[in-house]
Amino acid sequence: MIPMVDLSKQFAEIKEEIYPMINQIMESSHYILGPKVQEFERRVADYIAVPGAIGVASGTDALHLSIEALNIGDGDEVITTPFTFFATVEAILYTGAKPVFVDIALDTFNLDSDRIEEKITERTKAILPVHLFGHPSDMEKIMEIARRHNLYVIEDCAQAFGAAVGQKKVGSFGDTGCFSFYPSKNLGAYGDGGMITCYDNNLSDRFKRLRNHGSIGSYIHESVGFNSRLDELQAGFLLIKLKRLDEYNRRRRQKASLYRDLLCDAVRCPSERAGVQHVYNQYTIRSENRNEIQSKLKENSISSVVYYPRPLHLQKALKFLGYREGDFPLAERASREVLSLPIYPELEESAIEKIAETIKEVSVRV
Repeated sequence: MIPMVDLSKQFAEIKEEIYPMINQIMESSHYILGPKVQEFERRVADYIAVPGAIGVASGTDALHLSIEALNIGDGDEVITTPFTFFATVEAILYTGAKPVFVDIALDTFNLDSDRIEEKITERTKAILPVHLFGHPSDMEKIMEIARRHNLYVIEDCAQAFGAAVGQKKVGSFGDTGCFSFYPSKNLGAYGDGGMITCYDNNLSDRFKRLRNHGSIGSYIHESVGFNSRLDELQAGFLLIKLKRLDEYNRRRRQKASLYRDLLCDAVRCPSERAGVQHVYNQYTIRSENRNEIQSKLKENSISSVVYYPRPLHLQKALKFLGYREGDFPLAERASREVLSLPIYPELEESAIEKIAETIKEVSVRV
């Protein structure tokens, strides 16, 4: 069996550091917002090159608290993509704001920056680009549009820790960057976790209050907040992994390069635009024969996943937004053609070769 990700292999490489970290934290009696969380926040701020990094309970919470802290709510509109994980739009709806979708660029699966301005109205308050599968969105153009129209930019970096445009990391472009540490991410915890990055110290302070019931001190509350704190144990684990992140991403890019060499004549491989660093949280191919390829892989005990089989504008839960089939044809086409293949730093080249051979059996035969 070739799994989508094998976290046990990564654990085997670092377990000699994990167990002492557990003991250190358990013996310290600091379990919530302790010194490991503070250290991890400092390290992430340094890595992303921003003044503020605030640990929260999940990537979804990072998005939600960002929108909340920017005072976006009832009657406001947030422009985003219909081809992403459901949490992106959930976070908008939590605040009472309305998601407004823009179709994707099919080569990157990201929000098409050329289509954004036609969707801006007097109610638009923010643009929420998603760096899907690890490929950075067109941030330079998005930021230029945002500045011209006086809009906030909230980056969904859940799948893209370490990705960059030139030398500038994702999460350092917008008003906030929102990260997830779900175990399968490039920087993954052993449970849930998330982080918000930002430049504004006042905004950073607001995030710290919002994540802890609106508290400014022991049982003193300036506002209604939430319970969204990064766990001390998870921060300890993430500190161990953060120092290896660039190597993890280098190895992911190496696996992606091998896939490309073996598969580019059989299917549409993911592209990487000039001047960006893709970190391949997923390696997502496209093919009109997607379903047959997936069936063949399953027959050969090879995992694969369709991210995402139905774009957000066609989800039953979002029917009230009034979108219909055909509104975003490229997102709909992607949902019919995409297939994500196993990719993780420890994946062996022989496994990639077997995956490619299996896919080419279908592509040559059809």
